[in-house]
Amino acid sequence: MKFIDLSIPLGIGTPPWPTYEPLQVKYFKRLAPNGANGQIVTHSNHLGTHLDGEIHFYTPGKDIASLSLDFLTGPGVVVDLSDIVGDYDVYTSQMVEERVEVHEGDILIIHTGYHHFGWDQPTADEVAYMVKHPGPDREFAEWCKAKRIKWIGVDCGSADHPMNTIIRNWMPRQAKEAEAHFQAKYGQGLAEVFSDDKYQLMHIEMFPYGIIHAECVGGDIDLLLNRRVQIGCFPWRFVDGEASIARIVAYVEDEEYEALMARKATMPQTRFGDAIGPLPKLAKRTNIAE
Repeated sequence: MKFIDLSIPLGIGTPPWPTYEPLQVKYFKRLAPNGANGQIVTHSNHLGTHLDGEIHFYTPGKDIASLSLDFLTGPGVVVDLSDIVGDYDVYTSQMVEERVEVHEGDILIIHTGYHHFGWDQPTADEVAYMVKHPGPDREFAEWCKAKRIKWIGVDCGSADHPMNTIIRNWMPRQAKEAEAHFQAKYGQGLAEVFSDDKYQLMHIEMFPYGIIHAECVGGDIDLLLNRRVQIGCFPWRFVDGEASIARIVAYVEDEEYEALMARKATMPQTRFGDAIGPLPKLAKRTNIAE
């Protein structure tokens, strides 16, 4: 059994969710004169690849330490929606089920393609990554409940649509763009699609049902699109933690791993060595040649 890393690199350049504390690192000991290097690290929990726990939005919910390894690992699917969703779009359960067979109790990883705008990518665009990525409406949330999805992972800044978060108020220029897009594509404005009773529903409505999510998934995700795979998420055993930086991996058999690595060797890679898959929709948006 081998591992495919689905986590993004974590450093001082990794952007946290907007307004949250970034990663800060300083040395408090050095080899000379202390005989060892030692660092102090401060950060918020919503930084890099991380898992939101129930108590992030649900007071009587579980902390991170209460999540069992059986819950955090298991069968799941990685679904690629990158060619059918773009800036500010809404994705649906139908889009998912047209591409992968989702079983009850699965882990669901959604590849929007917006990890290509992550800080570690040659096509980095922090505003696109945090503010313009697609997201779901309540229909998708209700489907997740009916499917008893274990947990969800997304390759962008939030499991909620950014215009269904406080970002809508913080980024008025992008909110104006999104309003025009929604009117043209869906025939409704943001306030109608994301009314107050739907606000940040992937957090507020889902966490009481135990359906939590990981955000900022990435790494070698482009190697595993539209398929079933065993998945594991490994946050800290964090007592009272409302969220946690985490390592997320997929498990593949040795023979398949060799084939995937051979394929990866033919693909462009980030400066950290992660595979960069085709950018069909994103290429048009960013004028990057495929």
